[in-house]
Amino acid sequence: MSRVSIVIPMLEEERALPALVEHIAKLDPAPAEVLAVDGGSNDRSTALAEAAGWRVVQTEAGRGRQINAGVAAAREDFVVVLHADTVPPVDMVAVIARTLSDSRISLAGFTPVLRGPEKTRWGTTAHNFAKTWYAPLLFRPHLFVKGCRLLFGDHAMFFRQTQFLECGGCDPEAKVMEEADLCIRMTRFGRVKLVLRTVETSDRRIAEWGALKANWIYLKVGFLWGIGAKKRLERYYPDVR
Repeated sequence: MSRVSIVIPMLEEERALPALVEHIAKLDPAPAEVLAVDGGSNDRSTALAEAAGWRVVQTEAGRGRQINAGVAAAREDFVVVLHADTVPPVDMVAVIARTLSDSRISLAGFTPVLRGPEKTRWGTTAHNFAKTWYAPLLFRPHLFVKGCRLLFGDHAMFFRQTQFLECGGCDPEAKVMEEADLCIRMTRFGRVKLVLRTVETSDRRIAEWGALKANWIYLKVGFLWGIGAKKRLERYYPDVR
């Protein structure tokens, strides 16, 4: 049996879940378990997860809080946090196990490609790739030289449960940039690595906001986080479902 638990934080994701259920069913090897962490959905999200045979954990809404609850409930030490609108590669479990077999790596993630039904957002995809390096180099250079890279939810981040819990996990109050904070804390255990294998992530934010507005929001939120202005960042980052 694989040693990997998949944790899926969700809120009102009934539109995205059917495709994700299909893709997870095709993973080879299969994960040890799938946990859906629901933050109080009023749609069919919970019913769809239960019908897929996933274990459902209920908690208050908030990505940081939901990730913490899912990781704490996981039965395996290797945990991947997969967003409902992200399509993993078929061999995701094997990639995770192989990467975390290196004890020098504390956290890693896949390379996201933003794609929608009509187009692939190559410009934003390239910017996200570059941001993995330039953001920590600019804002946390002392950690950059220790191997810190900044990954986000779209990267399908994975790590060891024991180290996640030891460093305190995600900020439970955080609604935005909780993954960046986690990367910084996890650097105490080893490198943060971007794996050069792709996952496909929905372009729904860019489709809703437009490419220029979306990238401006990403830059503004990232800059404010970088200079320490973390309170209420979510007001600049409206929800899209």
